[in-house]
Amino acid sequence: MFRTQYDSDISIYSPEGRLYQIEYAMQAVAQGSTALGLKSKTHAVVVTLMRSSDELSSHQRKIFKVDGHMGIAISGLTADARVLLKFMRNETLHHKFVYGSDLPTGEVVSSLAMKSQRNTQRWGRRPYGVGLLVIGYDGDKTHLYQTSPSGNCFSYYAQAIGSRSQSARTYLEKNFKAFPELGLEELVLHGVKALKESSGKETLTKLNVGIAVVGKEQKFEILKPNKVQTYLDQILQTEGEIEIENENENEKDEAAETLELKLD
Repeated sequence: MFRTQYDSDISIYSPEGRLYQIEYAMQAVAQGSTALGLKSKTHAVVVTLMRSSDELSSHQRKIFKVDGHMGIAISGLTADARVLLKFMRNETLHHKFVYGSDLPTGEVVSSLAMKSQRNTQRWGRRPYGVGLLVIGYDGDKTHLYQTSPSGNCFSYYAQAIGSRSQSARTYLEKNFKAFPELGLEELVLHGVKALKESSGKETLTKLNVGIAVVGKEQKFEILKPNKVQTYLDQILQTEGEIEIENENENEKDEAAETLELKLD
């Protein structure tokens, strides 16, 4: 049986029980630029790799503020992300106007998941081709959620989405147990290191790296390029020190081997 017989509409199941248009939308997320998030007990951080369509254009933003206590990083179709961002902002503003308090992050994500799921079961619509990493701080807790075009949403300690994100996830999986006790500076450095793992041959600069933080006594803030550069410099300095240590160890090993040969 041909896949094209069952992917013409979102409401058509294949004989294997699959909805191909949802899988296509998930692939749009997988081919987007890398975005990752991680959290400690006091702060949550998102880090993204931004790309430009050509040498004369600016880099495409991948981090957006929802409210003072919440923001998102995206991978996939930016136009679809703007629609979901507007929905999230309306929800938070409505809650603040009616109840005079911040809307909990989990409730916004749940409403967003329901909105995404509706497009998977109605004729004449398509799924949103974007995945979101939502960070927030409310109720003295940090939050990190991932949403997908299928309508699923999950809570994470750390997560990465987009192209080449597996390398970043591997780094996060190796180090996530230490994240809860880290301060903001260390947490951001881990995020930049994870992004560097998935950047391949692409050089990270203050223009193509986006960083945002939120946490205890810290409103959601997208860091300025100069601040981003300080973290990149720290990473380069650390790598340089490691290279020097490795060179010194190699020299010691070579000297020891030479001495052994002379003694023989």
